[in-house]
Amino acid sequence: MKHTYSISGMSCNGCRSHVEKTLNSIEAVEEAQVDLQKAEATITMGSHISIDVFKEALEKDSGGRYGISLPGEHIHKHEHQKPEGTGMGVFYCPMHCEGDKTYDKPGDCPVCGMDLVEEVSSSTDASTEDKNYKRLLHKFWWSVVFTLPIFLIAMSEMIPDNPLYSILSLKYWNWIQFGLSIPVVFYTTWMFFERAYRSIKTWHLNMFTLIGIGAGVAWVFSVFGMLFPDFFPPQFKTEYGTVHVYFEAATVILTLVLMGQVLEARAHGKTNSAVKELLQLAPNKAIRIVNGQEEITSIENIVIGDLLRVKPGDRIPVDGVVYEGESSVDESMITGEPMPVHKSVHDKVSSGTINGKQSFVMKAEKVGNDTLLSQIIDMVNKASRSQAPIQKLADKISGYFVPIVVLISVITFVLWIVFGPEPKYVFALVNAIAVLIIACPCALGLATPMSVMVGVGKGAKSGVLIKNAEALERLNSIEVLIIDKTGTITEGKPSVDKIGVQSAKYREKDVLQFIVSINQMSEHPLAEATLKYGKEHGVELLKVNNFNSVTGKGVVGTIDDKKVALGNEKLMQEINTVIPDELSNDVKSQQKLGKTVSFLSVNAIAIGYAVISDKIKASSKKAISELQSKGIDVIMLTGDNYDTAKAVAQELHLTDFKAGLLPQDKLAEVELLQSQGKKVAVAGDGINDAPALAKSDVGIAMGTGTDVAIESAGITLVKGDLQGIVKAHNLSRKVMGNIKQNLFFALIYNSIGVPVAAGVLFPFFGILLSPMIAALAMSFSSVSVIANALRLRKVKL
Repeated sequence: MKHTYSISGMSCNGCRSHVEKTLNSIEAVEEAQVDLQKAEATITMGSHISIDVFKEALEKDSGGRYGISLPGEHIHKHEHQKPEGTGMGVFYCPMHCEGDKTYDKPGDCPVCGMDLVEEVSSSTDASTEDKNYKRLLHKFWWSVVFTLPIFLIAMSEMIPDNPLYSILSLKYWNWIQFGLSIPVVFYTTWMFFERAYRSIKTWHLNMFTLIGIGAGVAWVFSVFGMLFPDFFPPQFKTEYGTVHVYFEAATVILTLVLMGQVLEARAHGKTNSAVKELLQLAPNKAIRIVNGQEEITSIENIVIGDLLRVKPGDRIPVDGVVYEGESSVDESMITGEPMPVHKSVHDKVSSGTINGKQSFVMKAEKVGNDTLLSQIIDMVNKASRSQAPIQKLADKISGYFVPIVVLISVITFVLWIVFGPEPKYVFALVNAIAVLIIACPCALGLATPMSVMVGVGKGAKSGVLIKNAEALERLNSIEVLIIDKTGTITEGKPSVDKIGVQSAKYREKDVLQFIVSINQMSEHPLAEATLKYGKEHGVELLKVNNFNSVTGKGVVGTIDDKKVALGNEKLMQEINTVIPDELSNDVKSQQKLGKTVSFLSVNAIAIGYAVISDKIKASSKKAISELQSKGIDVIMLTGDNYDTAKAVAQELHLTDFKAGLLPQDKLAEVELLQSQGKKVAVAGDGINDAPALAKSDVGIAMGTGTDVAIESAGITLVKGDLQGIVKAHNLSRKVMGNIKQNLFFALIYNSIGVPVAAGVLFPFFGILLSPMIAALAMSFSSVSVIANALRLRKVKL
């Protein structure tokens, strides 16, 4: 039997596919087909299935996003939009604890406890997106307010004849530190203890495990020592009879970690702005033609088959074909190529591209999420979310370090009870805690961020902007570099490469003057390149009469009573121009190099030509050679034609290149290489590069490119120079080496201090590691890490 139902909540083809998949997964459903335009589902079933079964399945799978009812029945379901204040959308864990799994509600990751990040879409509320960042920033400043006085009080002990003790005794200053630490521990940074607990519960050990245990034990030890000072032996007391407290260690560690979370939240906002830039490319309104009358309507109201008026300079609202008129369209956001493309009747146009200086009518063929721009947005979103996160070296160490330290602490406690002198339980407890305190990850927490901070500063001075530590770390292991041609290898600007002359009567200066003069009345983008070239060479413009632009062919006019024409071979044939063999051969040789050539004809005789090309940056060849010498395979992927790509590849000694690629083709190439186990970096400058940049292990954007490319990439080269990639790779190698050295300094003191804290020297020398010595060891390790990281400021890139 077959039944038809009404479906609510669908607004795109992705919604339709999701609902169809859910319905087909229900037992006894033979086939379910969903029609987006009709908002209907036709379900074929072997036996009758209650509509409640379908409702329950959709409710469970989408959280009530989609509704189902009998035809004509009113559906009490919300539309597919984000209700104000609910934060409904697509959320994912930034640590990718459960792979690519997403959630339909905001909250914490059930594995690691991190705040879930919202995927940006057209319905994303900017204020909601910034809410987490502002909340963390608010907590951070409050944490600083309470932590700073604790730190100052603790550090005052280093001042001879501490002036604070003339005001209050140490005992009361300890109580003040305790009171100031309460808001930090139980309000501003309490989430870290929750995450530490969750990491232990799920056995997903990470930095929060170390921070929670280390800072937590330091704080609890301090409170216990302050409340019960007589419980501790003399080795753990000050000259004033109070137990050494570590409120400053606990609060400073927690505040610094909170600062890292604030910066991370801000980084996620910047990453999402890549999609925001894409969303801004699509106009909100369009001019629809109904019964011959023009009306302004919302983009959401456009349906397939509508006729739309596109005025000069407007962005094209949806995908479709030119129905009436013609124009040049800037498609650089899709193709990456700077030269606008001429469009006439039946030619396809894409949403978000920019119309030139003529008006035309188009017919809508793809709307909503089916447009090419929407598909690119979807690709960037998915590629960003599906990136496998780098497991930081510090976290890898934590995975082993944490259980080992806890185990040593437990063993220490047991051994002191069994073999220790009286009071056994006091010694057992104190030394077990000492093990945890010496293992407090102060320097370990600094090891990576210090090197990254200094490295990022060094990179910025060298024109290499690093968005995050992950990109810097990944770059060190890159095996394949994919580069775009236009704007990456080349300058990305059409320019006159050469003026050719094949006439005894005219000089090069005369030919250039004719070309520039005839083009002064043209609106074609290539004409602008010749005008700029002429201005640079001080060409005096001649008066043009009888000017006419021949669509798709060139321009004609009269200059000094001479019939002048500038255009392609078709125009020359149309006006019966004689082209000398020598000139024809010169032009063909230029065309084989993939360059655009315009013939210049005077009185039906071709006397010269203009070669317009996109120049290769001076540094590209050297940079590519250096990268290849480092063992990195360099591949060029471009949307340009094969001849041009081949010519560029030959000049740069590139053996691997592909031409005529669309954004999805570049993305597919990245995925193919990654499926082969390759670590892939992508360098590009256009919107067409954004999906590949986001999907790659490291995205490298040219600073001269679009904001979308820059936001999709982890590294930006300010000068838009491939030599910057060489510098970035050298910086990555130096920083990663520095981080490993820092981790050694961070752990060497712990490795020596933990056994001493456990009491291995007590049976032989009667030595116990007092908390002060433990703190000193931690200080030395931190100083060593900072000093080593600062060496990066002097490295040569």
